[in-house]
Amino acid sequence: MSALKILNVQAMRIPHIYQPSDLVLNQSVALGDDAAGHVARVLRMTEGEQVSLFNGQGGEYLATIESVSKKAVTVIPTEYLDKCVESPLNVHLGQGISRGDKMDFTIQKSVELGVSEITPLFTTRCGVKLSGDRLAKKHQQWQKIAISAAEQSGRNYITKIHTPISLEQWLNQQSEELKLTLHPRAAHSIKTLPQPQHGVRFLVGPEGGFTDEEMQNTSDQGFVDIKIGPRVLRTETAALTVLSALQLQFGDLAL
Repeated sequence: MSALKILNVQAMRIPHIYQPSDLVLNQSVALGDDAAGHVARVLRMTEGEQVSLFNGQGGEYLATIESVSKKAVTVIPTEYLDKCVESPLNVHLGQGISRGDKMDFTIQKSVELGVSEITPLFTTRCGVKLSGDRLAKKHQQWQKIAISAAEQSGRNYITKIHTPISLEQWLNQQSEELKLTLHPRAAHSIKTLPQPQHGVRFLVGPEGGFTDEEMQNTSDQGFVDIKIGPRVLRTETAALTVLSALQLQFGDLAL
C-alpha cells in the first residue's frame, strides 16, 4: 500500500461517540446534545456517513447517520461489535485535587491509560476550595472530560468520576484492593508488589503533598508506600507514571 493510501485510511477513522441510551440494531436513535453537536458542528458529518456508538455497557455499534441538522442528529445502528479494550487490572485512583487545569489533565490522561475509577480528594494542603453549585459543576465537568477521553481512546466503558470527598472518608472506605500510596522516600517499588487479586487502589497527593499525619493515616488503613524512581514527581505526572507502571507490571501490557 502506498504512503498516500495509508494516510487516506488513517484520515477515514470512524468517530467513536458515547450515546447514553439503549441501542438497538436497525432502530433509529437521536444522539444526545453533546454527541449531536460534535457530529454536526465539529466534525461536519453528513447523511450516509458512519459513526461508532457505545453506551458504556460493553461493545460498540457501527451506525449510519440518517439525518443531520444544526440541533439534532439521528443515526441507525447497523452492526454490533463485541469489542473490548479494557485492562484486566481494575484501578481506582484517589487523586488530591490540584489547581488550574492540572486536575483536568490528570483525569483525561488517566482515562486514556485505562483507569477504572477516580475519586477527587480534599486534603490538608489542597489549594482548591469547592462547595455547593460550584462543586457540582466541577464534578460534571470532570465526568465530561472522562467521557471525551474514552471516546478518543476507543474505550467502550466510562470511567466513573466519584463525587469529591475528604481524604479521611476515602481512606475509611472498605476495600479488598491492593492499597498503594506514592511517596518519594518509600522503600517499596511496583516490581516488589504481589499480584493484585482484587484490583488496585492508589493514592496521589496534591501539589503540596501529604502532611505527616495524613501519611500516618494511610499506613494505619493498610496502604503501602511505593516510589517510582529517585525523582520527585509533580502531581499531574505522578498518577500517570504509576498507571503506566501498573499496566506494564500487572495490566494490559504485562507479558
